[in-house]
Amino acid sequence: MAANSEVSPDGAITGPPEPARKNFMDRFIDSIEWVAAFFVGVVALNTFTAVFMRKFFAVTIPDYYNFGQFLLGILIFWGIAATSYRGTHITVDLVWANASPRYQRWIDIFATLVLLFVVSVQTYTLVDKVIDTRNSHIVTMDLGVPVWPFFLVSWIGDVSAVLLIAIRTYRLIFHPEDIHDAKIKTAE
Repeated sequence: MAANSEVSPDGAITGPPEPARKNFMDRFIDSIEWVAAFFVGVVALNTFTAVFMRKFFAVTIPDYYNFGQFLLGILIFWGIAATSYRGTHITVDLVWANASPRYQRWIDIFATLVLLFVVSVQTYTLVDKVIDTRNSHIVTMDLGVPVWPFFLVSWIGDVSAVLLIAIRTYRLIFHPEDIHDAKIKTAE
């Protein structure tokens, strides 16, 4: 018998229950996390390829360092988007850990509103950087690739962070049961 099988009242063996269907918001959140994971892979592949080619073939890939910098910037902003919603990033909060569940929720709402404000201001200021970089016609040194698309993808990651933080804020206030935070043991 399978580990997750169950026996119904009439004696029939059934498989595990169907997983809960995800709504649109959960699929949207998951897709942003997959984009962030994709950029982790791209940064790792860029670094591995550059080191491999340099070590074994004494060949340097043109603009690999610039691409690495820009891809790392993209990764950082999409990573902010991925970690902002889940609440699984590193935190040290002695007040929250010692508060009752009701006050923990209020602290979470306040902290998420502050985060939403900060990341929204950051997103607003970064759009100016994207426009300025595009208007300046800045290109990479070796291949002459325009830099602004990298900045644009980074900014889209930041916009995604704002959206996810807004979704988290809405769910914390109106649907706290929809938040899938890691369970943290409170201080004793």
